[in-house]
Amino acid sequence: MAYIETKERRGGNPSFVVRWRAGGARNGKRESEVFDDLPSAEKFRDLVKVHGEQWPPGWTRGQGFVAERRRKETMFEPFALAYVDRLTGIQGDTRAKYKKDILENMVPWFGPYSVEDGEGSILRSMVQDWVNDLEAGRLAPLDPRDRKARTAYKPKTVHNKHGLLSAIMQSAVDAETSLRASNPCAKTRLPRLDSAEDEEEIVFLEREEWAWIHEFLPEDAKDLGETIAETGFRWGEVTALQPRDLRRRGGRPAIRVQRAWKKDENGKSVLGAPKTRKSRRTVVITHNLDRMLRLRAKGLKQDDLLFTGPEGNKWDPGTFRRLRWIPALDLAAEKYGLIKRPRIHDLRHSHASWLIAAKVPLPAIQRRLGHESITTTVDTYGHLLDALDDEVVAAVQWAMNPVAPLPGFLEQSGLASATDGLPQVPRQPSGLHDKTWRVNDMPKETVGQGDGPVFVVTLGGREVPFADRQHAQDVADQWNDDHQEGNRSLLADGWPEEKIARRGALGPDRRDRWTGGGSVWTRMPERQFVYSVLASYEADGTLTYEPLPVSGRWTWEFEHDGFTTRPAEFRTEYRPQSGTEAHVRGVNRPAVTRALEHAREEVLRICGKHPDHRSGHTQ
Repeated sequence: MAYIETKERRGGNPSFVVRWRAGGARNGKRESEVFDDLPSAEKFRDLVKVHGEQWPPGWTRGQGFVAERRRKETMFEPFALAYVDRLTGIQGDTRAKYKKDILENMVPWFGPYSVEDGEGSILRSMVQDWVNDLEAGRLAPLDPRDRKARTAYKPKTVHNKHGLLSAIMQSAVDAETSLRASNPCAKTRLPRLDSAEDEEEIVFLEREEWAWIHEFLPEDAKDLGETIAETGFRWGEVTALQPRDLRRRGGRPAIRVQRAWKKDENGKSVLGAPKTRKSRRTVVITHNLDRMLRLRAKGLKQDDLLFTGPEGNKWDPGTFRRLRWIPALDLAAEKYGLIKRPRIHDLRHSHASWLIAAKVPLPAIQRRLGHESITTTVDTYGHLLDALDDEVVAAVQWAMNPVAPLPGFLEQSGLASATDGLPQVPRQPSGLHDKTWRVNDMPKETVGQGDGPVFVVTLGGREVPFADRQHAQDVADQWNDDHQEGNRSLLADGWPEEKIARRGALGPDRRDRWTGGGSVWTRMPERQFVYSVLASYEADGTLTYEPLPVSGRWTWEFEHDGFTTRPAEFRTEYRPQSGTEAHVRGVNRPAVTRALEHAREEVLRICGKHPDHRSGHTQ
């Protein structure tokens, strides 16, 4: 092993001689180099050790690394920092992170060496030694001896740092005038990535576990935690939300993600673009969350923050974790026996796991979370997909067997047309259920007519009573949004404004009690985009007239004559002097089109079975 021997010169000044045997072998050639000061001798000794008890590449005895043989701009540190400066498409905090990594975790190993081939170049063996040192937490050759111990990095972190170094060295290979023939990072043996270790980094909360934590969050943190849990937003996205981000999409309440907190190269927090291009997204939310956020937005300017820390500024993640999150975890563990120790970011992962458990397709989850690639979604949550095995088998059976039951998740999602066009497979009337529909099939939530005040909204001339003012207001706002485009068209066609106004929503008006017909809504009614078509047939099955194309509109649960949640359904009704009518409606357009064919078959069956039947018949 290389060591330092101190000798006294004739003038009394000491010299420091580094001695070693070539290759570290007992019978290896004796080598030595003399220095005037101890720090220089120590650095050289460490270089000899890191190179296997050999002369460091590029070192000339008695002269050191000869400067003229190694251009300054191709020395590792200036070359690597210049490489990061030239990168495009990265945020300022990412650029600063790369530079910090170079200075702290690469320069202490590669600082004295050049990225060029030749004397003093970075070699493949040096990269392998560097990787081993990072994994073991060993000091670098150029680290001061009194430096505190280095962190032993996890395999995934080592992979990331090696990836940056490889990109730097590859840029030397790809330079317009190539600086080296090959990348010394190629074929490096990296520590094994243990998949179990990666899974342990993510904590998935059950819904009741999140409820335990939520119970103990202080009031100024509950809404923030609830928003992350319901949307899957990143911390930097949710804490950057502003009132102007509260939107509607397809008539539903939604949030537009268009900015996030970043750090510039000086470490200062700034508002910038979200993480990736697909992170700019619009996410639909529940009416409850929308109501909560709009309450928070009252009195704020459009560009104020919806969520702020104790002093009215942006929430610092470390402060939130220390003063809000960790105490809530501790109290939930004490009261309910919570064992898991999730990070705040694990609310995002938990949100995704809840969607998977509810059988939401992965592409929809990808778009909701703002993942740039579906691969990211699959890699992160693919191990949760075992829960969908039964649905996969049921879907295959249904596709291949026309008498197999329709899978429940297809029936509810309106995706029953997924197997259209499969060869040699008889088509099943997907999504077609009852051949009749009745008003009393619709679910109702009621209160007694004399149970107190109600809030009435008049919608296109129809009065609808609600027990909760906010429900009434939400329905009125949504109704006006749904009819806005149609009203513009009517206005352009010359309709009187007062007539158009009657199509809109009026109210809510408070009344002491409900004396009208029907029931009072005590919850937010459901809303579906329903397609419909009407056709009339003669007794021989020919069309009485050419029906209008299939059309659709947003329909509310209280509109019993138009609302449904089924992919498709139809009814037939005999009308004297005008043949038999078929009414078809549903939430899946292809299924509605197919249902119209089934309705015609039903008309022919009835007429064939009862050729003399002419009385009012409803099937």
